[in-house]
Amino acid sequence: ASWTQIGEAGNMSHHLPRSSAQKLILGFLFTCITTVLYCFSTPALQAGTQGLPMTPPYTCQAATMQGQISNRSRGTRELESCTPKVDLMFLKTHKTASSTILNILLRYGQENQLKFALPDSRNDFFYPAPFSRMQVKDYRPGACFNMVCNHMRFNAPELEALLPQDAFFFTILRDPAPVFESSFHYYNRVVPLTWRIQGEDKLSAFLNEPERYFTPDGFNSFYLKNLQLFDLGYDNSLGPEDPAVDQAIQAVSERFQLVLISEHFEESLILLKEALCWQMDDLLFFKLNARRGASVSQLTPELRAKARDWNGADWKMYRHFNATLWAKVDAYGRKRMERDVRELRRRNMEMSAICIDGGTAVEEGDIRDESMKPWQPLGESSILGYNLRADIDQKYSELCRKMLTPEIQYLAELGVNLWITRLWGWVKGILSL
Repeated sequence: ASWTQIGEAGNMSHHLPRSSAQKLILGFLFTCITTVLYCFSTPALQAGTQGLPMTPPYTCQAATMQGQISNRSRGTRELESCTPKVDLMFLKTHKTASSTILNILLRYGQENQLKFALPDSRNDFFYPAPFSRMQVKDYRPGACFNMVCNHMRFNAPELEALLPQDAFFFTILRDPAPVFESSFHYYNRVVPLTWRIQGEDKLSAFLNEPERYFTPDGFNSFYLKNLQLFDLGYDNSLGPEDPAVDQAIQAVSERFQLVLISEHFEESLILLKEALCWQMDDLLFFKLNARRGASVSQLTPELRAKARDWNGADWKMYRHFNATLWAKVDAYGRKRMERDVRELRRRNMEMSAICIDGGTAVEEGDIRDESMKPWQPLGESSILGYNLRADIDQKYSELCRKMLTPEIQYLAELGVNLWITRLWGWVKGILSL
């Protein structure tokens, strides 16, 4: 519908079925609320950084911030030459299993009393605005942090101003075809460009004629093209042959010490463990924010190829870093990697048996504890969660709870005032009625 049609929704309601008129009006209200919240917050934050230097006028001494590493995290490392790294910047990309990584980092940081740079008032750093120091909860000029790991649009100079000079930067990428599929379904109700697509299979319709529906300056259009390149701070409208894409890949290679690959998640974690001098127990995980199978579109080979072609810059970047990951695996040793992956899987299976009632994820309606329910996309309940066992041994109870705690609840536990996120949750609940 055009903006004129939406604006006249009240006059049209007697021509439309009641439910259609309500959805039209609620959709218009949602767009207004989202736009106002974004415009209200982002310019003020960007303006607040204009007087700040782009490079840090101080140096964080990492050695002074590592005194709280727990005995469990140290393990046998005290007998080895490496020291666990605790100064970390994780770029949490969208739809890449990054929520599972986030949970690992939050647990490690909390256990070792590290200092997080947390968002303020919501669960991201005012995405899609570029990251700014002023977006950090309780930020003061000169403040130094150990970890930054929530959703943001990457902005290297501002991040470097928060962390020690030897901080470890890493991120995670995924094949852009399933990223596009997931993003399209998760965000389609907040991307007006998709609202005029007709038919039941909107994903196929879009991929068959993307230029018909897509405009780069459309509201939230970045969710529909080269989303990972956008998360990294670059122009997502670039084509794969544009020299700027090669320059972006080179810049990412130089700034990030490790790029994980979602399709090789366990191998990526083992490489991360090696790079950070962590222990296997530090990397235990349960898959968080997974979607129920019925909500996932099974891409045909033709549609997969079209999704990769449409997200050509992301596909080029993904192939580059997939190759670098396997070069690192070769340097680590294939047999050694296979052995360590088996051990990680064994430990995760043990924890699953200890922690998870029924041993598997369940749909939202089957989650008994309200505090364990994950955030859901607008109009759906497609994200799975877990039930804790009732008979967990006391020595595992805290670990089990934290491993299964969704992101929003974990951030609230860490002291983040999520008033904007909760307001949007309230609006979302009304729109879903």
